[in-house]
Amino acid sequence: MKKKVLIVIANYYAHISTSLSTDAQITLDFAKIKYSVKEVLGVFEIPVVIAKNIKKYDGFIALGCVIKGETPHFDYISKATFDGLMKLSIENKKPIGNGIITALNKEQAYVRMGDIDRPKKLSKKKGKGEEAAKAVIAVLSK
Repeated sequence: MKKKVLIVIANYYAHISTSLSTDAQITLDFAKIKYSVKEVLGVFEIPVVIAKNIKKYDGFIALGCVIKGETPHFDYISKATFDGLMKLSIENKKPIGNGIITALNKEQAYVRMGDIDRPKKLSKKKGKGEEAAKAVIAVLSK
């Protein structure tokens, strides 16, 4: 049976999310894994969308970005989202690749996404989108 993966993308930081999604999709295409994409506004909504689709797919990839501001909102959103993803994965015995970037500023986020343009001194390395997709592929192949 062919494996199916759902990519759920939070588009709050659209440039970052698009890059993460492109890297994940290229990685899944290379592995010849079918996938669908659903978009949400922020990372907090990702676990709900995965929960609603848990029986339809073999694995999931969560993509987005949370950048720390001046309030503790960053900590609450990040923890709740990550805990929700882990709980869904364990309870349903399905892999969820976590490609959600948590960063103190946009510069850190660009580095984590693997962007070659920011900062210019960095070389292209694996970004979070590719890493999340490879994690799901590895678990699905077990």
